[in-house]
Amino acid sequence: MAADLDAATRRAFEELGRAYYTYHGIWSTRVHDELAAGRTIPPAAVATLRRSALMSYSSSGVRDAVRQLTGPALNVGEQWADEAMAAACWDPLLAHAATATAARPTPKWEKTARALIEDTGAGPDALREAVIGWLALVDRPRTLALEHTWYEGQLDAHNANALRGLAWLLALLPAHPEVPRALGRLVETCLKKVPGFGPRNPKVANAGVTALSRTGGEASLAELARLAARVTFKGTLKVIDAALEARAEALGLGREEIEELAVPAYGLTEVGRAEVPFGQAVALLEVRGPKVLLSWSNAAGKAVKTVPAAVRQGHAEELKELKAAVKDIDKMLAAQAERLDRQFLARRTWTYAAWRERYLDHPLVGTLARRLVWTVAGVPAVYDGHDIRTVTGEPLCVAAHAEVRLWHPVGREPAEVAAVRERLEALAITQPFKQAHREVYPLTDAERATGTYSNRFAGHVLRQHQFHSLAAVRGWRNKLRLCVDDSAPPAVRELPQWGLRAEYWIEGEESGDYDADTTDSGSYLRLRTDQVRFYPLDAPQNEASTYGGGYTMYVRDGRDPVGPLPLTEIPELVLSEVLRDVDLFVGVASVGNDPTWSDGGPEGRFRAYWTSYGFGELGQSAETRRALLERLVPRLAIADRCRIEGRFLHVRGELRTYKIHLGSGNILMEPNDQYLCIVPKGGGSPETGYLPFEGDRTLAVILSKAMLLAGDTAITDPTITSQIRGA
Repeated sequence: MAADLDAATRRAFEELGRAYYTYHGIWSTRVHDELAAGRTIPPAAVATLRRSALMSYSSSGVRDAVRQLTGPALNVGEQWADEAMAAACWDPLLAHAATATAARPTPKWEKTARALIEDTGAGPDALREAVIGWLALVDRPRTLALEHTWYEGQLDAHNANALRGLAWLLALLPAHPEVPRALGRLVETCLKKVPGFGPRNPKVANAGVTALSRTGGEASLAELARLAARVTFKGTLKVIDAALEARAEALGLGREEIEELAVPAYGLTEVGRAEVPFGQAVALLEVRGPKVLLSWSNAAGKAVKTVPAAVRQGHAEELKELKAAVKDIDKMLAAQAERLDRQFLARRTWTYAAWRERYLDHPLVGTLARRLVWTVAGVPAVYDGHDIRTVTGEPLCVAAHAEVRLWHPVGREPAEVAAVRERLEALAITQPFKQAHREVYPLTDAERATGTYSNRFAGHVLRQHQFHSLAAVRGWRNKLRLCVDDSAPPAVRELPQWGLRAEYWIEGEESGDYDADTTDSGSYLRLRTDQVRFYPLDAPQNEASTYGGGYTMYVRDGRDPVGPLPLTEIPELVLSEVLRDVDLFVGVASVGNDPTWSDGGPEGRFRAYWTSYGFGELGQSAETRRALLERLVPRLAIADRCRIEGRFLHVRGELRTYKIHLGSGNILMEPNDQYLCIVPKGGGSPETGYLPFEGDRTLAVILSKAMLLAGDTAITDPTITSQIRGA
């Protein structure tokens, strides 16, 4: 705070500095008067004025006030910016970075940036290290609190422009392996959702993608490919797609091929494994399931639990790079698993030779491909630890040009599906996602009767924000429903390879109690669900009021409305995969899954729904879970205490017998069906031993609850024992 301001002016500027924005034009005169008197405007007040000037509805007085200001280079209040301004030598570069207000750097902007890089005299390595260090702090909380707490999670608008410029600056420096990592982290950080607001700052994320596309090299291409599989925000995904398309065109390849070829080995010298020497010590990298494990042996060849001292002291940089590679592998494994899971509807095929190179024998992707089922020249095949073979274990003799595609249970004979599952279990293969046990959704008689829509997943109550996030991950486009006078399209998944658009009709759930139905920002807490429909890809958009009511097709330019397609005309695979997505939305986001909602939630109005969902008839995913448990339970140590009957897994403890619902995981206690509330711990899935696939948390929760309750006399948690003993 400038000491030479009088008390009243100082208080006014302090109050201004605590606001996110101001629209009062009087600040033009006050800033002019203080500067004319040789006094300094407090940095926090400068930050507020700058943010205000960048708003579309800012006053001319505020904009005039900002034009009179010459510093500081960045706005105070964010940790990364405070750190960047700690050394004055960077101020000219930071000030220029803050002028990055366009979507892409102009030649003039780049020319100035290159000159400033030369003028710093610090050298590219020092600049790179500094910028990467600042970017790593972008996700830290603000260092100066604001009165408008709604803005706390957002980036300062002035500093956001500077971040765009810093990302572009990195692309002007010589290539370095840390740059793609830093830019990828920046993209993901800026796309994290702020409650009630949305992505933190898509413009900065887009700048990170632009910088990645301009840096060149395999590492940047790999980061772009990883982001393509992970990013769900449509605007940024469009920028990523354009960057990959441009790279593919430059190399004369297809988009799918460029994504496949972009996956690096990360130092793995064979599928899922590498030994890295550090002097006489050795680091062992091993991919196990969704993670890579790092272990060490010392100079004597003995396994040790920690990094040998000789490695820490004599190979610090190499060790840092190895640890960074481990994190890269974990991220890329998750991204590639999601990409492969989307290949069912992508209609992707490969020649046998290309598939072996890019998938089965690829050092990283091979750890996923070898846990999946493929059709090779039309024959179902599985990797058995030595080579790809038929499900009966016979060798495959195929030509290099033979066609390979991902196997899917739709349209397969029951005997083939059973053989595939038995083979995977015999080999103790845990698939990276449901494939052999994937749910199949054939057309029902009710859907044949309705003709053009499915009511199979209508009438549910979903947590809106959980549904919204899950829909994005599965490739659906959705708009959050706000309790305002507005309209919105249904949740939509576009299927360009099939010329189709799938829709899931939803509406905001409200009782008339605004506070109980909405978040602080006015978005509905819950949704009610309706029909699933299919339209031609280019059909006009349907819309409905966010308050609810029927959907109508929005037509313009003389176009005619287009009716929904008969479900009998939808390809079997498309129908099954779309309904599987919707089943997943309900299975994860339904309030019926919440074990704490036995009272029916707000004012008890969901009690009937919670009971019917939590203990009612099983959906297709739960039926699949039931069939799997019938195979798994007899192998458990507690098998003699378990039996599956109807919708429940019955578990006999010493104190009670328990019924665990196979859909929701909710529990009833015999003899009087008293509800038992056990809230699963957050984080990953509980430890349950071998499971044939990853990703079904409900299955893991059911098994972990069964193991807990079979030994109910050993339970010490008072919130559980009090319910069991009736205390």
